[in-house]
Amino acid sequence: MKKWFVKRNVVALLTLMLCLCLAGCVGNQETVLTIGVYSGSYWNTPNGNCYQILDDVITLFEESHPGVKVEYVSGIPANDYSEWLAEQIMKGTEPDLYFVLPEDFDLLVSSGALAQLDEWIAGDPAFDTSAYYEPCLRSGQSKGRQYALPHESVPTIMFVNKTLLEANGIDMPDNSWTWEDFYNICERITNVSLHQYGVYGYSWLDAMYSNGASLFSEDGRSCYLAEENVLQAIQFTKRLGELNGGYSVTVRDFDVGRVAFRPLLYSEYRAYQPYPWRVKKYSAFQWDCVSMPAGPSGSNISELHTMMLGISSRTRHEELAWELCKLLSIDENVQRELYTHSHGISPLPAVAEDPELLLQIHHDIPEEIGFSPDMIHRIMSNAVVAPRFDAYSQAMIMVESAIQEAAGNQLGQSGMLIAQSEINIFLNKS
Repeated sequence: MKKWFVKRNVVALLTLMLCLCLAGCVGNQETVLTIGVYSGSYWNTPNGNCYQILDDVITLFEESHPGVKVEYVSGIPANDYSEWLAEQIMKGTEPDLYFVLPEDFDLLVSSGALAQLDEWIAGDPAFDTSAYYEPCLRSGQSKGRQYALPHESVPTIMFVNKTLLEANGIDMPDNSWTWEDFYNICERITNVSLHQYGVYGYSWLDAMYSNGASLFSEDGRSCYLAEENVLQAIQFTKRLGELNGGYSVTVRDFDVGRVAFRPLLYSEYRAYQPYPWRVKKYSAFQWDCVSMPAGPSGSNISELHTMMLGISSRTRHEELAWELCKLLSIDENVQRELYTHSHGISPLPAVAEDPELLLQIHHDIPEEIGFSPDMIHRIMSNAVVAPRFDAYSQAMIMVESAIQEAAGNQLGQSGMLIAQSEINIFLNKS
């Protein structure tokens, strides 16, 4: 009986020790939150330390969330990031929170990979959507629902070869210039025999956005190819192209200083205006930027590209992912640091239009700053967000095919109406 009693006590003691050990292990176990991120710059501009801002945010987040560790996989090039993320989603090992490239947003939404954020937004009294530029916030929406928050945006602007303009006695255009101003300068500049041209890379879509037109309805069921404002944009770019006498202007023509204008992302302006990158990229001529020229029915606006943050629909750490997502997106201190390590524009007017910050980031630019707080406000508040729907890519192929087929004609409305009808049938079947 005594041996049995001792044996029972030993078993009980061992059991208690095991339970205490397990409890201690559970109590000390960290919650691991994962985030998907790429290396380098999505905007294809120099980036000295692409992880610095994320590392700083992680340190801040972990300090305010004891017991939470944030991890990410480093070394994934921006060009490979979409494929890497798709593989993780297929395996069910995607990060809790991840950066969403603009071209991936549609697929991620339609596949159900992204969590809807509307309930989190509505239930968070500390989160105010009015803190964003409306087009930036809209970049993360699909069919009226919010699936991602903006992290960094880049509008399209017009690069101007000031040296070439001055050599031809032409003043630098201002930010309220029009199509006709644009065309007249290109006409004066173009001299095919001297290999000198007006513009490279200006598309009918650029013209369409600045002419107050939309190519598709928001729900992706209707195409407006035959609308007057769209046809005007197509006809205008055809007029510009005819100035070159059949020659196809190349990117090298622009890089060596033979072309007056080229639409590029604002990130190029940020990256290549200051020394020494200015010398390495565009040293053959002096240059600056202005807003896009306005069409007769539009204004000086352009397309907006936005890097976003989305939460996995399968995350087990929804609240933590939401908190980290907010910190990267809407925290003003974090967004200010973004200007040190990247070349976009903050989606927050309070940061993007801060005069002191603008002065700081432009202190190495030799010319007069063309982008004042007021100009940035105009560009960002009125920027165009490209349509997002499942059949967009195929519909655009059909649109481009219709335009090319009509290129040898007068681009009459009747031909475009036929093409528009065929595209609408396709969209509604899709």
